[in-house]
Amino acid sequence: MIYNRLGRTGLKVSRFSLGSWVTYGGQTDDAVARACLIAAHEAGVNFFDNAEAYAEGHAEVVVGRVLRELRREDLVISSKVFWGGPGPNDVGLGRKHVVEACNAALRRLQVDYLDLYFCHRHDPETPVEEVVRTMNLLIQQGKVLYWGTSEWTAEQLDEAWAVADRLGLEGPAMEQPQYNMLHRDRVERELAPLVERRGLGLTIWSPLASGLLTGKYNDGVPADSRLGQLEWLKELVLDDPAKLDTARQLGQVAADLGCTPAQLALAWASKCPSVSTVITGASRVEQVHENLAALDLVDALDEGVMARIEGILANKPAS
Repeated sequence: MIYNRLGRTGLKVSRFSLGSWVTYGGQTDDAVARACLIAAHEAGVNFFDNAEAYAEGHAEVVVGRVLRELRREDLVISSKVFWGGPGPNDVGLGRKHVVEACNAALRRLQVDYLDLYFCHRHDPETPVEEVVRTMNLLIQQGKVLYWGTSEWTAEQLDEAWAVADRLGLEGPAMEQPQYNMLHRDRVERELAPLVERRGLGLTIWSPLASGLLTGKYNDGVPADSRLGQLEWLKELVLDDPAKLDTARQLGQVAADLGCTPAQLALAWASKCPSVSTVITGASRVEQVHENLAALDLVDALDEGVMARIEGILANKPAS
């Protein structure tokens, strides 16, 4: 495993990490989830990504039971706050919800602190100063080491940093955007300058475009697949037939390299200089091993291969 600094912080995260979205606490048997988490850890993964919204909190329960078997100092554990429940103060980034959600995540994950705590979305109803102050309160209490955001725009991040600078507090250290071969603009155009200027760390999600880049949907949607079970996700991912044609062409590149389409997509995402870690998902131990084998492919993506991929994608953001 290769370990990268999370942006400009002193924290090191594995180049590939494991997330619990959709998979654990619901779609996958707990014993299988345990096997996947242990396999990832044994392969050198140290970052395990979670959120209060995943399986309504049960994903963190499942992950917590497994990670407590391991040495805490070896792990980088995250949670995210925004969607917590049905009550009027169970949603958003108000101080009450953020503090209560953090405490609940600590209980579910059975840890004393979170390495990373993300604002899962921007909250237009809560003043940014309240968010900054609350996150710093949790840091001062020793419950959180670094705070960050997920799917915030560059403008929203700049506002948070401006408030933090004015108050002499810590601003967001990391952002978790979607990034893959089909979804590039946010990371490569909008956030890249912030990575350079502010040392922002990026922990990217959906590197396989919800499975589209694995090639599994080239000939239809299997009933037992993620898109087969989540209609809203199916409509979102398969909104453009051209995406399937792109996935098929990328499959030929993978075949020529002797790897799977998933490994190609993961290796490609990890080569982006702005990316600190690529969050993978796995519902089987075999998937863990397959995904992490992408590490061996990175060096094979030389200028010629990358140019071939760019020719297929034809979506490189304008600088």
